[in-house]
Amino acid sequence: MADQYVIQKSITGKDIKRLRELLDMTQKEFAEFANCSKRTVENWESKDENITGPIVTLVDILTRKPEYVDKLKLPKDKLKLRLLYMFNNTICTVIDVDELTRQISIHNYIDNPLYRAFGANLEPTYEDYEEFLRSRCFPETRDKIKLELKRLDIPFYDPVMIIEKTEGRMADDDFWIKIER
Repeated sequence: MADQYVIQKSITGKDIKRLRELLDMTQKEFAEFANCSKRTVENWESKDENITGPIVTLVDILTRKPEYVDKLKLPKDKLKLRLLYMFNNTICTVIDVDELTRQISIHNYIDNPLYRAFGANLEPTYEDYEEFLRSRCFPETRDKIKLELKRLDIPFYDPVMIIEKTEGRMADDDFWIKIER
């Protein structure tokens, strides 16, 4: 017998509106969170009939655990450089860096340390950050490194510049880095 779950089969527009108000979100904010259009949220909320589909499970879970939304929020961009450490299309760790002051701030979105940028280290130093960057690049001692740098159109070995060109992708590895300035 297949597993069964205590999840509603349908909801109403009132359920969606009640959750949205509980989360203190506008229709537009809720639409962005639910990965749909504002018009879709408006339609749901105006319906008197039952609504089915994946939104039902999302509403049910968030009604039970509304604090989960806060765990998914991106931190305010407080430092000059932001790196998103990704596994496929999932953000695992957000790394904010100020290279001048050598400050680093991280926010993990994954509980499993194997998927986090700094593993079990929850308070990495700037040196840990530099080591992490180097781990996502070809080694500085690589044979014919000047040719590789020229191919990437990079004047000298700089891990951030290399990652901007390569996304820190490695062979047989689904992790990568998106850099935002």
